[in-house]
Amino acid sequence: MEYIAYLHKDASSDYGVSFPDFPGCITAGKTLDEARRMASEALAMHIDGMIEDGEALPEPSTLDDLAKDPAMKKAVAFLVTLDTPEKAARINITGRLRDIQTIDKLANRAGLTRSAYMVQASLGALRPSREVGNSR
Repeated sequence: MEYIAYLHKDASSDYGVSFPDFPGCITAGKTLDEARRMASEALAMHIDGMIEDGEALPEPSTLDDLAKDPAMKKAVAFLVTLDTPEKAARINITGRLRDIQTIDKLANRAGLTRSAYMVQASLGALRPSREVGNSR
């Protein structure tokens, strides 16, 4: 299955990616290749979460469906192929409250859920932030 993604780029920003069929599913990459790779990973994780929550997946929009979408004005549309999603596994972790708060801030800045941020960060898919120091 393929979903349309929007690639956004301002002069002073990384390449941002959003999905009109999945509001709130966004990611970014420093390069086009990284943005494309991150788009695929973000979409897969977002869909895994929807499946885990029992939500129905939307049918993919067409370019004709999105022709009047204001978000498409300054964006380049591209297709992201969705492989059959793996089943997501829920885990529980324990951490210091201030560490969890820091993770939440970083996830918010990255446009990710806490879970998606932690998975991507642990797999080395995220660049470290210089703005938030060690909370120990």
